[in-house]
Amino acid sequence: MEYSSQCFARNSDLVTRQVAGETLIVPVRGRTGDLESIYTLNEIGTLIWELVDGRTPVARMVDAVCSKFEVTAAEAQQDTIAFLRALEEAGLIRPCTDTGG
Repeated sequence: MEYSSQCFARNSDLVTRQVAGETLIVPVRGRTGDLESIYTLNEIGTLIWELVDGRTPVARMVDAVCSKFEVTAAEAQQDTIAFLRALEEAGLIRPCTDTGG
């Protein structure tokens, strides 16, 4: 799959909070938070998470990571794609079928 032009959207059954400099993501099942499935994101993960908006392509996410952190474009691309795959496998995000999410 070609990722550079792909965008992703967050699934709607999540609660996201900033706590002590980290981002916590809690999946919501029914009307209850699934506290056994809390995800914690570091600063880089938080940056990418904030760009998962249904409009921003992976290439721009990679550019943002390169701009904010000392990392090569190749490393940023590899790590960003791996992170997005992990989020998708966890059911936290989904690929966009169009630019509207």
